[in-house]
Amino acid sequence: MRPEERLAVIQRCVVLEMARLGQQFTVDGEVVRGPGTTAVAVREHPGGDGGGHVDLGFVLQLGRADAPVVWDCAAGLGKTEEEKLANAVKMWATTTASVLVELAEGRGVHADRLEVPGLPGWQAVQGPAAVFGFGNEHLAAWLTENRVLPALAPALRAGLTGPGPVGVKLFLGGKAGDDVAEVRVGGEVSEEASAALRALDWPRGERLCWARLFVLLTAERAAGAVERVGAPAPTATATAAPAARARGLFARWRQARRAGR
Repeated sequence: MRPEERLAVIQRCVVLEMARLGQQFTVDGEVVRGPGTTAVAVREHPGGDGGGHVDLGFVLQLGRADAPVVWDCAAGLGKTEEEKLANAVKMWATTTASVLVELAEGRGVHADRLEVPGLPGWQAVQGPAAVFGFGNEHLAAWLTENRVLPALAPALRAGLTGPGPVGVKLFLGGKAGDDVAEVRVGGEVSEEASAALRALDWPRGERLCWARLFVLLTAERAAGAVERVGAPAPTATATAAPAARARGLFARWRQARRAGR
């Protein structure tokens, strides 16, 4: 697939997935524009291997040279490259875009705002956990019952500079004797936070299973400004906030799977 064909597929999938989050986005040249000053940018995945990897940047203040952009990479599986790209965008939308929509709307529909005592002066927004593989209900249940971010706070604190927003991506899983735990802060691997994640007692089964989570950290002094300038307008298709909050993060993931996200 040529680069321009990959771009077209990714952009179409972004429009579709953002619509499922109640947001109207349209393709406009190299970016996909959303409500207000929001947009999604696409860049080629490093290494040039393409495949099912996508690099997507959520722009909060389009038009400003110093606009904050939250970049994230996701991968998808499938029989064709187009199917892989579509599934990668679905993964990004479920775990990452949901956080950016919550940051702007503040209604608790697509993600949760967390209090993290170990990170004073910072606000945290965490999206649903995407859990996949064999026997994933055990890992999913553990993530439902355990808040991971507070355990990582000491390792994260030293690396948080500036007002943010700072994206924190967690990937964990594998199987007994062959597990993986990786934490990326602003796109870069944090060895200390990754070690702290691996030290937690999440279940390691006999068959392969993984989970991916995304958290956005914003300094409290800047959080209000970020929400105002990047606020996508909510639409009538969004789920009612009280019901979504009662279900919690893993329930949102299950709902997303049933809806095809």
